[in-house]
Formats: sequence, C-alpha cells, structure tokens
Amino acid sequence: MPVAGGGFEQCYNAQAAVAAASLLVVAADIVQAPNDKQQLAPMSSKLAALPEDLGELETLLADNGYFSAANVAACTAAGIEPLIAAGRQPHHPSLRERFAAAPSAPDNPTPVEAMVHPLQTAEGKKLYALRKHTPEPVFGIIKSVLGFRQFLRRGPDNVRGEWSLLTMAWNMKRMFVLATTQ
Repeated sequence: MPVAGGGFEQCYNAQAAVAAASLLVVAADIVQAPNDKQQLAPMSSKLAALPEDLGELETLLADNGYFSAANVAACTAAGIEPLIAAGRQPHHPSLRERFAAAPSAPDNPTPVEAMVHPLQTAEGKKLYALRKHTPEPVFGIIKSVLGFRQFLRRGPDNVRGEWSLLTMAWNMKRMFVLATTQ
C-alpha cells in the first residue's frame, strides 16, 4: 500500500460496517487503498447482500474519509440517507457556533447540498454524533482489549480471513454482553 512520504509498505486498510443499535459488525473487509473514498460502494453492496431479516439500511453515518459527491449520489440512488462529514469539524466550536440556528434548506439542492444541510441542524448533529459511538469503540476494543495491533498473516486473502476472525470474535464478545443485559 502506498504510504505518506513516498514508498510502499505491507499494510492493509481494515473496513467494518457496524450496526448502531447493537454495535455488531455486519460487514467487514480489508483493502490496500490508502484512503476510504472508494470503499463505500463495496461495503454498501456487502450490506445489501445481508438477509432481509436483519433490517434495511436507512441511514449511513461515515466520517470525512468517505466523502465524495459520487458516494453521496450512490447512497441516494440506493435509497439510503447519507450523513457523511463533508469536511473536518473543529473539536471545540465556540458557544456562538454551537448554539447558532441552522441555516435554511437550499432551494433545488444538489445531492451533496441536500446531505450537508441536515448535518447543520440540531437533529442531524445528534444523529451524526452516533458515528463516534458506533465504529470507534469496535476498533478501539479490538486493539486494546483483544490486543490486536498488527496482522500476523501476509497476503490479502489471508489478512481478510484474519480480519473476519477478529470481527467474529468481537461479535461473540458483544453478543455475550447483549445477552446478559437483557
């Protein structure tokens, strides 16, 4: 995979689609692309292939790494409401910015403008905030609690299998927690 500063390293970009309600990984893959912009469509197709009993994907929450007009259009065409950050947001906005009224919706918006507007409303901000509580704990717990810091196998197929085992281990750990709390 190409790395910052030039050159290549033997590394992979792990992808995981996580259900917000249960924190279960519902789709996983690894790629050798250094950024995530081209990964939304393949992961969406994995989600579309899931059994109907699991429910239908209504809203997709993704960080700025997945933002592109093509990804917004693909989600819209698939009937999925995309909420993808269109840029980096400051960590500590001023009180004036934090409590400012949302701008009015644009007339005849492009798909990107139609997606960005809800992110500026109080309800959209609250919904997008779930993104920080959904995939981030999964990756953090896989690293810290399960002790996973690097792939032990080499080659895309072997690494994909290792990532599948790790996400299954996470899902089993999570299902045990969910079963004991109900």
